[in-house]
Amino acid sequence: MPIERQDIVGVLLAGGQSRRMGGGDKSLRMLAGRPILSHVIERVRGQVGTMVLNANGDPSRFSDFGLPVVADVIPGHQGPLAGVLTGMMWAKEHVLDAEWILTVATDAPFVPEDIAGRLTAAIEAEGADLACAESGGRNHPVIGLWPVRLAGNLRSAVLDQEIRKVDRWTANFRLSVVHFADEPTDPFFNINHPDDIQRAENALKLAIK
Repeated sequence: MPIERQDIVGVLLAGGQSRRMGGGDKSLRMLAGRPILSHVIERVRGQVGTMVLNANGDPSRFSDFGLPVVADVIPGHQGPLAGVLTGMMWAKEHVLDAEWILTVATDAPFVPEDIAGRLTAAIEAEGADLACAESGGRNHPVIGLWPVRLAGNLRSAVLDQEIRKVDRWTANFRLSVVHFADEPTDPFFNINHPDDIQRAENALKLAIK
């Protein structure tokens, strides 16, 4: 069956500890006059049926965004796979018809506005189990389209096998890797350091010209 937009839950990953930014929420730092998270939401919203924010700690700090906020289902900051699993479990419970989740990092303000469509097309064309993005010769394993049906397998991998690296788990399945051009700006540029905000501001100015 073709993958439709309504089949996909967008899972915005904000569960990290942002150590390189000095702590706090990277996604709430201001970029071009509004939070980085606002840019991500704007780009993803039209590509999915619904969205959820994966974030640990007090959810009220995200109340202005109007999204459900869910903490990692596995405590202890177990890495991005915990966020992926959390998104799968939330989709299974709250969006009964959803068969896929699209995960996007909330520190990546230039995520493509066709990311869901391109990952979907690759899965359908290649008969793959899941898909992730690539740019500039680098895979971006947390920018991906994941089938909810693998939630049980992923839970076992994280809890029983103590797998933390995304590519170690995805190696068990047929993975489509979809290339995105990294010029003039890498669409998966992520804000890790304070200086990256200025770089992102400059990239936005170039895009407007």
